[in-house]
Amino acid sequence: MSIRDRNGLTEEQFLKQYDAGDFERPSVAADMVIFTVMEKEESNYRKLPEKSLRVLLIQRGGHPFLGKWALPGGFVRPSETTEQAAERELREETGVDNVYLEQLYTFSDLGRDPRTWVMSCSYMALIDSSKVEVRAGDDADNAAWFEVSYSLLRELKEITPDGVVRTWQYELELTSERERLLAVVERKVTSTETSTRTEHAVVSNQGLAFDHAQIIGCAIERLRGKIEYTSIALHLMPKLFTLTDLQQVYEVVLGKELLKAAFRRKVAHLVEETDHYTENAGHRPSRLYRRNWEMI
Repeated sequence: MSIRDRNGLTEEQFLKQYDAGDFERPSVAADMVIFTVMEKEESNYRKLPEKSLRVLLIQRGGHPFLGKWALPGGFVRPSETTEQAAERELREETGVDNVYLEQLYTFSDLGRDPRTWVMSCSYMALIDSSKVEVRAGDDADNAAWFEVSYSLLRELKEITPDGVVRTWQYELELTSERERLLAVVERKVTSTETSTRTEHAVVSNQGLAFDHAQIIGCAIERLRGKIEYTSIALHLMPKLFTLTDLQQVYEVVLGKELLKAAFRRKVAHLVEETDHYTENAGHRPSRLYRRNWEMI
């Protein structure tokens, strides 16, 4: 026996007369925060090269925000999920597949896109820079890796009759060979006896399109948080690496120096020794390590 609703309709009858146009529908985009770690050029071959955290940006080739830099991304097609759209964008922009991919957040603020109502389902990808082939898509003039700096500017705490409001403001600096982009991103956490609400906003912005400074800020905060208690940093590493290389990756992500002994104790269970050593590095050979797959 078919179940009928309050109007006396079966599910089949309801679906047949249902009109999706009764409700306004947003466009949905998948935007990618693609992180990698690269070595800076070092003139002294005996000195270990420094590393830097990079994010991939594309220069927009059309309106809106013509000429501004944006995250790789695009609209979700009717035949794919948001994750499949993100994977497609990743392949199109970098030529790589089967990498670490994690959904960040759905950004749905009104007015975030001047064209129409657009919601962005954002993703974070971590890739080994040695496997990347960057290329601009059809709607972009250029694609480039930007060095990332994300530093705390100020922290405020306000006690209200209902609870506590804590606010952090960060300066986001993105630097390439030719460009320097700046933004101030704010994170506000409002805590009451019954709830906690987190809000992000772009306070100022120079050179980035849409609300992408906010999305990058959220991605950096997620990466910094997870690197402290997971093996996520290993997704930025090549197959074989030294412990010094791994420590440098932690340091560029966290934005601070770490004590060598304490760091090695912390990651000891995440890696395993190999019988290989560095060659032609200009200094004493170092043992190479790989991921301990049993701990990942």
